[in-house]
Amino acid sequence: MEEVSRAAFWVAIFATGAASLCFWAHLLGVRLVMRRLTTEAGEGPVIATLERNGGASGFPVSLALYARFAVWMAIVAFAVSLIARWRAVDHAPWSNMYEFTIAFTAGITLFYAVFERFYEDDNRAHSARVLGALTLPVVFTMLLLTAAFFPSEVRPLVPALQNSDLLAIHVAAMIIAYGALSVSFAAAVMYLAQGNDNRFARLPDSQTLDDIAYRSVMLGFPLLAIGIAFGAYWANSAWGRYWGWDPKETSALVTWLIYGIYLHMRGLRNWSGTRSAVVLVAGFAAVMFTYFAVNLWVSGLHSYAGV
Repeated sequence: MEEVSRAAFWVAIFATGAASLCFWAHLLGVRLVMRRLTTEAGEGPVIATLERNGGASGFPVSLALYARFAVWMAIVAFAVSLIARWRAVDHAPWSNMYEFTIAFTAGITLFYAVFERFYEDDNRAHSARVLGALTLPVVFTMLLLTAAFFPSEVRPLVPALQNSDLLAIHVAAMIIAYGALSVSFAAAVMYLAQGNDNRFARLPDSQTLDDIAYRSVMLGFPLLAIGIAFGAYWANSAWGRYWGWDPKETSALVTWLIYGIYLHMRGLRNWSGTRSAVVLVAGFAAVMFTYFAVNLWVSGLHSYAGV
């Protein structure tokens, strides 16, 4: 099963890379055109060419289908990889950086697909698909880093992690929360590029981007709180205290507080737009610091990177 998991992991890399290309082709105004060559002897072979689309908006139908297919192919590959890994290691497959990154990127991809589906029903599919131009390249890059630097060998759990139920629940809540918050980051970056005056016709309007960012935080923020609460409960059973200001605990708390500030200022002070987008970028920077820096370079009780 370990080999099945690894093969599905490489399929996910290919699929997210293909999806990234499709999304960026849209942003650059490129469309795929199929033409049949004609020769003196008659009709020749069909060739595919990329052409510049002079229109200001609209997602070429062919690229829309290819992008959606690639995204869902990646989601299926992630599911196969995680399930096979779970069976290979006999516990939830997110105990080291290799496993966690696969689960993390799976969560990002899944939440992107969910938001695309939601806004398709709202007749704003173009807005969600443009977010893929930021979301999927982040996933693709993280997977490449995983393949290059994080060992995939199955290793026994360290003693503090040998609670299969809490390992599954606590880390899963954090993964799902981070996946949702990643969508808010993509929307915030595009908002900063778009501005209040809607500078670029190819990008979603600023109000839609602000709405996507807010909805994703409303989903990710309580899940992050649940994940931290389960982590405190687990810390008490593993180390005899609920909270010890370990670097991982502190970083996760700071991340939660940043998103709490975002919701507080938006709700009570009616903050929106640029100021909110800056807070969301800072929040995602805290997510990535908790994910990368604390696991790899900051020594603490949560140092289970496996690298």
